[in-house]
Amino acid sequence: MAQDKRVAIYPGTFDPLTNGHANIIRRGLRMFDTVIVAVAADTGKSPLFSLEERVAMAEKVFAKEPGISVEPFQGLLVEYVARRNVHTILRGLRAVSDFEYEFQIALMNRKLRPDIETLFLISDYRWLYISSTIVKTVASLGGDVRGLVPDHVFACLRDKYGFPHGEVEPVPLPPVPDLAELSRLAELEAAAKEDSGK
Repeated sequence: MAQDKRVAIYPGTFDPLTNGHANIIRRGLRMFDTVIVAVAADTGKSPLFSLEERVAMAEKVFAKEPGISVEPFQGLLVEYVARRNVHTILRGLRAVSDFEYEFQIALMNRKLRPDIETLFLISDYRWLYISSTIVKTVASLGGDVRGLVPDHVFACLRDKYGFPHGEVEPVPLPPVPDLAELSRLAELEAAAKEDSGK
């Protein structure tokens, strides 16, 4: 890739990708021509989805957005970023706890590669409480996580855990009675009250 400071890399495990992630990625496109979603092979724990599944989910979610590309990576993030000849890492912040962790990582990355900057975006208020861990926990217990993850990711979670949400047919509402019927019901109710008072 030619040198282009309008390219940013947004790294993560994305196990799974949430609407919070997607929001940061799309907002990144307001500042950069391209955002590369870098899916980490090294998660530090046993992921629910394999690396191939996580990459495929992200590719499906952003398939119609040419400014967003998806790549897997392994090893140190800053080394991967340097190999891609990119100079900006994009990260999202939800809370003070996020900041403390991200601050440490950003400083370590800066020590390793001073030429690479880390840019933080504050999470949209709608997604402040959302994390991949919370989504997986709720979904594993049969909770409805629609609206918290992209539709395709929701379908993948449903297939993984086997919960019914998204497959249950909506219960039809009873028809609204017309005015004549309502009037007749009111008369019957009044008559019943009158009889009970005798």
